[in-house]
Amino acid sequence: MSKLAYTAPLIIQRADPYIYKHTDGYYYFTASVPSYDRIEIRRARTLEGLAHAAPRTVWRKHPDGSGPMSQLIWAPEIHFIDGKWYIYFAASHTKEFDNNGMFQHRMFCIECDQENPVCAEEEWIEKGQIKTDKDTFSLDATEFDWQGDHYYVWAQKDPAIRGNSNLYIAKMKNPWTLATKPVMLSKPEYDWEIRGFWVNEGPAVIHRNGRFFMTYSASATDENYAMGMLTCSDDADLLNADNWSKSKEPVFQSDLTTHQYGPGHNSFTVAEDGKTDLMVYHCRDYTEIKGDPLYDPNRHTLVKPFDWNDDGTPDFGKPVPYNYD
Repeated sequence: MSKLAYTAPLIIQRADPYIYKHTDGYYYFTASVPSYDRIEIRRARTLEGLAHAAPRTVWRKHPDGSGPMSQLIWAPEIHFIDGKWYIYFAASHTKEFDNNGMFQHRMFCIECDQENPVCAEEEWIEKGQIKTDKDTFSLDATEFDWQGDHYYVWAQKDPAIRGNSNLYIAKMKNPWTLATKPVMLSKPEYDWEIRGFWVNEGPAVIHRNGRFFMTYSASATDENYAMGMLTCSDDADLLNADNWSKSKEPVFQSDLTTHQYGPGHNSFTVAEDGKTDLMVYHCRDYTEIKGDPLYDPNRHTLVKPFDWNDDGTPDFGKPVPYNYD
């Protein structure tokens, strides 16, 4: 196991964390803020530096409180695509549930053509909703590139399938428009995916050893939250669900011995050495949550190195214990 270690938690009260290391040598960080009312970015030359970097608000929810993008801003991710910056996020027009008892989020995109995306709000332009073949609850979009194509992966509700959300993939026409019909890759089915809620969400993709590994999170956002993984050979058709195999057991989950509960909604980055793979995720250190877990602010951002097994698959190990005084 790598001897690298980072302050744990690295950034407090930031859930759904996303860290991207750009070619300019900076790390860029964004995540859900507890008030769910804005999108922040911070940047630093080192991962530890992100903890002390001043966050810059680059976008705020619409003020009317009843239109698109006016409520519950969730899980932003920052990507650099074809020379511009993009942030994907989910937003609702209301805090009320729909007739099926679901939140009413849809996926949106904003764009910035500045060299440094940690800039004024007016430099970020709304590109609108990313529409799929269903007008249903959708969230947690991510993007990756392969052989000249951009792929979009996200979570969405299918009214014909039991549960809150499944995982889908499609090619992109441009960073805010799908080019192909969505393909479902996974739905909640195993016991550890349906505790509290039937959920597959928060996909993250890493490409190593001739394969794509797609982690995702399942179950309710309390101590039951856990991560699964899908795997596909990089010489196979990524849009064919039959080419993706699914882990039958969690690949990362709560650890009672270190008091780490509900790890999930991860992303991947690389350490300062340019070689060590890192997993970024959020976690709590207690299980007694008062009220709705969604509004408990203490899902903190953690970063940990992970190794690779002899068969080329990732070994994420266990959540790291808190190490600050």
